[in-house]
Amino acid sequence: MTTTLTPPSSRREDGDGSVQVHQDASLKIEEGALVIAVYGKGGIGKSTTSSNLSAAFSKLGKRVLQIGCDPKHDSTFTLTHKMVPTVIDILEEVDFHSEELQPEDFVFEGFNGVMCVESGGPPAGTGCGGYVTGQTVKLLKEHHLLEDTDVVIFDVLGDVVCGGFAAPLQHANYCLIVTANDFDSIFAMNRIVQAIQAKAKNYKVRLGGVVANRSAETDQIDKFNERTGLRTMAHFRDVDAIRRSRLKKCTIFEMDKDEEGVEAVQNEYLRLAQNMLDHVEPLEAESLKDREIFDLLGFD
Repeated sequence: MTTTLTPPSSRREDGDGSVQVHQDASLKIEEGALVIAVYGKGGIGKSTTSSNLSAAFSKLGKRVLQIGCDPKHDSTFTLTHKMVPTVIDILEEVDFHSEELQPEDFVFEGFNGVMCVESGGPPAGTGCGGYVTGQTVKLLKEHHLLEDTDVVIFDVLGDVVCGGFAAPLQHANYCLIVTANDFDSIFAMNRIVQAIQAKAKNYKVRLGGVVANRSAETDQIDKFNERTGLRTMAHFRDVDAIRRSRLKKCTIFEMDKDEEGVEAVQNEYLRLAQNMLDHVEPLEAESLKDREIFDLLGFD
């Protein structure tokens, strides 16, 4: 698979002077792994998308690691069938002496061998999510857990694209944006595109594409994509089996294929995973100004 991108030569600061969290250069994830950061409007289905995509990569024979970057630490529970302890909680138990930890303290095996980590986060208003992401990657590197990994997926909190929660973009090859076919989701997507544009000045991350989720139609997404240069990589309709899979604490690949819509959703995730491995090309999309989105998607 082709995942190596040439870092840009520009020396300008991220966001043209904005305050950003920079990771230690020594924490860079090894070349060779396909690293994907999943963003989107809060509640749009990023964790469901991330977990099912991780499962799809594993079904294709890849060694997968999913890192949940939300303090509520529910990214991987459909893979592990439980809420696992977070990195920040485990570190706190040993007074942040990371040398006392073993991989089994913070890495948990999920469906079909997917390795799962929940970074967790500081209490509200007391710390930086970027620090937690950095500590998580540091731990994974110290224990050589990234060396034999083919795919790393960061599942990132909401549409918070500033400061610490933009930190996964410093590790990623590609960003996938999960959206629905509505104004609010697309408005959030536009802000994420702006964040990628800022990070791409100094890091290898590029836009991979859009995942249309919980949407019968994609006409508004298509309109936005055509205007900005984005593309839809997968389309998941509002299939009840997806909702029920989360209630059952499992991935879509553990649902009965004979249930309505299940096999089609499984095949779409497998197609998305294969495309990310074989066919994805970085996008040079251009975000819109807020007023332009209103004019593009609004009705008279």
